[in-house]
Amino acid sequence: MKTALTRLVGVEHPVVQTGMGWVAGPRLVSATAEAGALGILASATMTFGELEAAIAEVKKRTERPFGVNLRADAADAGDRVDLLIREGVKVASFALAPRKEMIAKLADHGIVVIPSVGAARHAEKVAAWGADAVIVQGGEGGGHTGGVATTLLLPSVLDAVDIPVVAAGGFFDGRGLAAALAYGAAGVAMGTRFLLSKESTVPDDVKRLYLEQGLTGTVVTRRVDGLPHRVLRTELVDKLERTGRLRGLAQAARNALRFRNITGLSPVAMLREGFAMKHGNDLTWSQLVMAANTPMLLRAGLVEGRTDAGVLASGQVVGMIHDLPTVAQIVEGAVAEAGEILQRLGRETGG
Repeated sequence: MKTALTRLVGVEHPVVQTGMGWVAGPRLVSATAEAGALGILASATMTFGELEAAIAEVKKRTERPFGVNLRADAADAGDRVDLLIREGVKVASFALAPRKEMIAKLADHGIVVIPSVGAARHAEKVAAWGADAVIVQGGEGGGHTGGVATTLLLPSVLDAVDIPVVAAGGFFDGRGLAAALAYGAAGVAMGTRFLLSKESTVPDDVKRLYLEQGLTGTVVTRRVDGLPHRVLRTELVDKLERTGRLRGLAQAARNALRFRNITGLSPVAMLREGFAMKHGNDLTWSQLVMAANTPMLLRAGLVEGRTDAGVLASGQVVGMIHDLPTVAQIVEGAVAEAGEILQRLGRETGG
């Protein structure tokens, strides 16, 4: 199944595994690449040294193209860009819009730049700056998300830009892939579906909790980091919703310091990143403190398996997922089902 996405990045199938923090590590990314899709390594929760080692491990496991998700506002973003160039990584993805100069530098070295966007105007901006494609996530998606459904956001972005658009938010099988292609998208990106795979390193007990959820099992909360964040509806999240503002900020500040110790960031580097985040996202100082809280809450749930003390990012699609297949089964199954659907529709409409 060839699309503008497969031709752009050199993969077999128009499927992307998103760069989920604490989840998208070398094992999951290399399995996705070997299955013929685009796996994206999550680097926001890694030190520079850890990212360097992770890229080396992925390259050891597969010779196929893969990507790395970067934080454009990270204090060492420039060093990470240089690392991708040095290691010949095929794709650089961004959760926040990278600077125009950063896109140009990556492009000069043959690296495909694919930012994630949540509005047509954001897609227009990065396209004008030279981005090769965009991932557009609707409100159904997990983690930081917007309020517009994919079925409306996707066509609005497709109408706004002439670069390949990858649809995210609410996708988990071939029916969604066929629908996205029918809209005009070049492929789909999935997070929760790949999180719930055999190769995912998320603890088994946590995976079982995900599998128990229905379509109403997620909630969008601002209590994690001050921004809309779709997560599983757990007792901890309910508690965060009830927690007073000052108490929540105090806990967030403690977690920010813990995150600093894990990543090895100096206080000066954290402040520098903080100013960049504040400027780039128009955050208040209280929201900034809450943002630093997020990695530790996600780590507690997705790495340590502490559902009592961790937050579990999830798309609404979790209510439609009831199994733990291999990554190859996810990719091959989605592509085969989408192909059958498109062929049937072609026959039924006389195509």
